[in-house]
Amino acid sequence: MSRRESIGKTIQYKEQIQETDLGLRVIYEDPEIVVITAPNEDELRDIVLDMLRESPKTLKEMHNKLAGIASEDKIRRCIIRLIDEGIVISNEDGRYKLLGSDDFDGELDPEEG
Repeated sequence: MSRRESIGKTIQYKEQIQETDLGLRVIYEDPEIVVITAPNEDELRDIVLDMLRESPKTLKEMHNKLAGIASEDKIRRCIIRLIDEGIVISNEDGRYKLLGSDDFDGELDPEEG
C-alpha cells in the first residue's frame, strides 16, 4: 500500500469516526493516525442503543461501524445483555431492534398489554 493510499484510508476512517459521533475521546490525532479510547461496557451499551434507534441492524452491521473500536464478541455480549434486560429483540432475519420501536412488527400478548 502506498503512502497516498494509507493517508486516504486514514482520512476515510477519521471521517467515519466523526460522522458516527460515537462520543469517544480522541487521545492523539495527526494527518496519518487517529487514536481514540475504546468504549467501556456502559459506553458500548449506549452506542449500540443509539445505533438501534436509527434502524434494526445485524451484528455484522454493528461490528462494521465499530471496527477497530469493539470486537464482535464484545458487541455480542452487549446485545445478549440488552436482550436479557428486555430492551432488544432479534427478528427472524437476524436483525436486532429495540423493543417498542416503530419498526417492531411483533404482537404483544394480550395478557401483557
